[in-house]
Amino acid sequence: MSILKRSKSATKAGAHATSQRKWAIGFLIAAVLIWVFYTYVMVHLPDGIQTVVQNWFPPTSLNEALVWVICALGLNIVVGYAGLLDLGFVAFWAIGGYSAGWFMSAFFTQVNFRVFTTAAKALPGIHISFWGVIFIGGLICAFFGIIIGAPTLRLKSDYLALVTLGFGEIIPQVFTNGSNIGGFNLTNGTQGISPVDNIGVPGKSLGPFDFSWKFFIFVFLTAFMVFISLRLRTGRLGRAWLAIREDELAASMMGVPLMRTKLSAYAVGAFSGGIGGVAFATHVNGVFADRFNFSISIILLAMVVLGGMGNVWGVMVGALLIAWINSTGLPAFGDLVNNTFHTTINFPSYNFLLFGGVLVLMMLFKREGLIPESRLKAILHESDDTSTNVGGSH
Repeated sequence: MSILKRSKSATKAGAHATSQRKWAIGFLIAAVLIWVFYTYVMVHLPDGIQTVVQNWFPPTSLNEALVWVICALGLNIVVGYAGLLDLGFVAFWAIGGYSAGWFMSAFFTQVNFRVFTTAAKALPGIHISFWGVIFIGGLICAFFGIIIGAPTLRLKSDYLALVTLGFGEIIPQVFTNGSNIGGFNLTNGTQGISPVDNIGVPGKSLGPFDFSWKFFIFVFLTAFMVFISLRLRTGRLGRAWLAIREDELAASMMGVPLMRTKLSAYAVGAFSGGIGGVAFATHVNGVFADRFNFSISIILLAMVVLGGMGNVWGVMVGALLIAWINSTGLPAFGDLVNNTFHTTINFPSYNFLLFGGVLVLMMLFKREGLIPESRLKAILHESDDTSTNVGGSH
């Protein structure tokens, strides 16, 4: 029997590895095809087709969608892997963005510090290479993730969600009112910090709207977070997260250090949020406090739930779908309907009605998401089967 069980587990592990490999190859092929299309093919298409593509799939929205994917993958580690409901993830996005503002701009005019940067030598301030700021921002966010998590992770379920919601509201307000903290201008308040330094690649400095290289860089950052998520998922730490998600009491009885394991989930998730924040600041060429509102946390959570909590590829699909609908799909569909039927409906104003309705339907009919994690799907359907057989079978 033990040999048979080992054989079945080995077969299942092999099938899982094959599935992950197929998704990874598909992701890389799709990225290359998109880059080739927008770089070499689109310029040769008729003007009418170019207009349609620009309206429905503008290049800048693709880069922004990848930023959403990076942050959603970080939230998936906290919510999907460890089962910790976080309603304040926008705080890490904001901290990452301001890290880019602090270390990639002329904001601190009283300092003149430069490390591997393409910024003009006449500019004052702190100018560190984008590649360095990516990790600096990630580490700063991981540090704040530990600070935020340490006093709050003793709470559970709704109470934890409320506390993280509070932190998610406090930190953006600090940045909004941070133009005078003891006489020191930390964030420039509502005016924000702009511009930030361009991304540098060998022999070239990328402007804020240079699609080709930026797309590959954002794809690389996305692939990096996918790699980290998959490696952690199959490791000892990932198994500890899943044990806490499924039964915290049983996990603690089996020797899983709850506090340390939860803090590690917060730190890794916050690191991903920091990477996304730095990438977003370079994408929009600045960092502005009014962009970091509570709705971002809700949209990220919707991406994780819609795609499939705990499934990296499902979360990626959910993030790309919702990011496209929110930024481009709904406005483009609204223009099409209004031009066709001569109406004046403001379709983008109904985006939260659409997302809310989709989440309600998902919770009623497909709680595991569009591309569910097999383990979570089995647990959910097992509870369904148990509830339908209460009182025994007849």
